Amino acid sequence: MSISHYIKEIGRGTKGARSLSRTQACDLMGQVLDGKVSDLELGGFCIAMRFKGESAEELAGFLDATQQRLPVWPQAHKARPVVVIPSYNGSRKLANLTPLLAGLLAQKGLPVLVHGSHTEDKRLGTAEVWRQLGWTVIERPIALAPGDKVWMQTRHLLAPLDRLLQIRRQMGLRNPSHSIVKLLDPIHGSSTAQSGLVLASYTHPAYAQPMLQTLALRATSALLVRGTEGEAVAAPHREPVSTGVIAGEICFERSSLHSSQLASGTESSAPEQDLNAEQTARLTLDILNGQLPVPAPIAQQLEQIQALHQAMQVTDADAAASRAALQAYNRSPDCRSPD
Repeated sequence: MSISHYIKEIGRGTKGARSLSRTQACDLMGQVLDGKVSDLELGGFCIAMRFKGESAEELAGFLDATQQRLPVWPQAHKARPVVVIPSYNGSRKLANLTPLLAGLLAQKGLPVLVHGSHTEDKRLGTAEVWRQLGWTVIERPIALAPGDKVWMQTRHLLAPLDRLLQIRRQMGLRNPSHSIVKLLDPIHGSSTAQSGLVLASYTHPAYAQPMLQTLALRATSALLVRGTEGEAVAAPHREPVSTGVIAGEICFERSSLHSSQLASGTESSAPEQDLNAEQTARLTLDILNGQLPVPAPIAQQLEQIQALHQAMQVTDADAAASRAALQAYNRSPDCRSPD
């Protein structure tokens, strides 16, 4: 087996490179994850994709291959859709509030899976805060009941995917695995599993449209936001640009708003910066216990997630009314597929 013929297509430079079909991308990524390519081919693939960038079709194919190799996720009795939060960047300066978002969602009775892998040593990773909080860490799929919140390292989710992520430490550059994990729904790893609600994020605006197109191609439900230092949680001082998606269809789109435009006096509740894991855990618990207010942008994000989560559970007969209710968050007229 070899991926050299694929590299020949994608590695011709910014003007000469051609995108792969979804089927070709699935085959390529399958070979990479199965360890059937040489180190030289793997490096060539990573560099070529870094220069070219992933098309929506390619990213959908990469996700197809990854999804086929995920373990089956068992469902709890009377299961509700699991909120899936990818956490791969951590925080550089702002407080890492991904655990706070997970905790707030669990308080609302939503099951939450946070998965991640630390690829940058100079950032505060979610796993470090999670350990300080003493919350559940799992190494294999378990049935998640309403109100459960768990952390899972990527190496336990799919070890070859984690190895692909760790190439960043050697090469100093991201590769398609970093896009894969931000759109991956581990809960939907088998045809019998219920889909999750993915909290996806991007850093650069140019990534938003291809990611939305990929969500449409795979009929994924998600809240796509411009991330906070790469994390899918809203910054405490600003509501991010966000798009709500149900089964691949866009149901609302929101522009960015400063916290002062959401509610008066919220800026004073913004957490301090440069907190370590212990300080961040203490801050998280203070907010969860009601000793400190929830920053307004995160409260708004929480409300959007709950609305999407509710819309995922309605019957076909009620679907139209449920999606119409999402228009309260929206400036566009109706649900639509991304162009």
